[in-house]
Amino acid sequence: MNLLQITSLLIVLAGVFGAINYLFLKLPSAIGILVVSLLASLGIVLVDAVMPGLGIADTTRGIVTGIAFSDALLEGMLGLLLFAGALHVNLDDLKAEWRVVLLMATIGVALSTVIAGVGFSWITGAPLLIALVFGALISPTDPVAVLGVLRSANLPKSLETKIAGESLFNDGVGYVVFLVLVGLAYPSAGGHGGGHGEGSALWNAAVLFVQEAGGGAVLGLTLGWLTFRVMRHIDDYALEVLLTLGLAFGGYELAVALHVSAPIMAVCAGLLIGHTGPRGGMSAETRAYVDGFWKLVDEILNAVLFLLIGFEVFAVAFDFDGLTTAVLSLALALFARLAAVAVPVTLLKPFRSFSRGVIPIMTWGGLKGGISVALALSLPDGEWKPLILTCTYVVVIFSIVVQGLTVARLAKRLGPSPELL
Repeated sequence: MNLLQITSLLIVLAGVFGAINYLFLKLPSAIGILVVSLLASLGIVLVDAVMPGLGIADTTRGIVTGIAFSDALLEGMLGLLLFAGALHVNLDDLKAEWRVVLLMATIGVALSTVIAGVGFSWITGAPLLIALVFGALISPTDPVAVLGVLRSANLPKSLETKIAGESLFNDGVGYVVFLVLVGLAYPSAGGHGGGHGEGSALWNAAVLFVQEAGGGAVLGLTLGWLTFRVMRHIDDYALEVLLTLGLAFGGYELAVALHVSAPIMAVCAGLLIGHTGPRGGMSAETRAYVDGFWKLVDEILNAVLFLLIGFEVFAVAFDFDGLTTAVLSLALALFARLAAVAVPVTLLKPFRSFSRGVIPIMTWGGLKGGISVALALSLPDGEWKPLILTCTYVVVIFSIVVQGLTVARLAKRLGPSPELL
């Protein structure tokens, strides 16, 4: 199938599965599409088991693996999704929570990576660097999944800001950490961590981290500011929407070409446009069209992404040992997430107050998503890749379906008091 045929098929299926969910399951849109997609995948497997001569499972598997999920997300959809998510985060609210967001996106990601990595090595016997790669790809919360759930969870405003802001930034930081560790663990695959000796490798890794993270932020703010300056002299909503689309697409690809963090670029550019645009860069009419356009892009790409996650079951090799390890990895990922939340909150408690239930709610609300699956699929082929992919997929499905459907109920049961600033 060519690109146009695959795109058409995905959009048709996303629409059909979305309608099924709306009419019958009545789950949150993205989660419902994922559930229907999983059920359809299981149905295909059952039909193939009853009538193997049809070869329907092999045909579906060929289509799914031919889509190149990792490339489609990391090099295509992710920039638009992160830009759209950041565009609708209130920067003033985020400033009030910047300490929590900063600590969780740095210390939190580092702690989670180490805990999940060391634990995975202990469970499976994998080399520590390989295990740390798993820790890095499973640690970031996915802003696509998180923001989709938050829209229907009705959480207190500042708690919602903490979860959303953290997910936007720890995704970018986690991606950089992943690239650094892949460079160290797979030097023969062209990673940046190769060098003459361990000291050289670690130095190269540190330089890569600073270059990726800092460069992505600088590029995003610079391009966002330039776009804002151009928009100030224009009063044409169609053209201004086109400029924001060019910023998201072009900025992401420029970041990739310059070897800086494209996710961080997209987040910083989206935050700047979302904050400064209404303050002099857009008329009320333009703002309404820009908001409406990016909400629509967000919803459509979310639907397609969650559809793809459901069908990625065909790219995963399941066996009893792998599923057992995946269940243990799920518990490990939750514990690592608890540490990533509890340590920053504990460090800040002497300086500010938090509402009741902030640690369990943020732990349970830190959803994993398509980015983790895409990173696992992007790993070089090797002995441990199938197991890492299986564990990652199980953690992601549990996170989106179980945690995503129960986080609002958990928040209501804990009854957090109005947030204290």
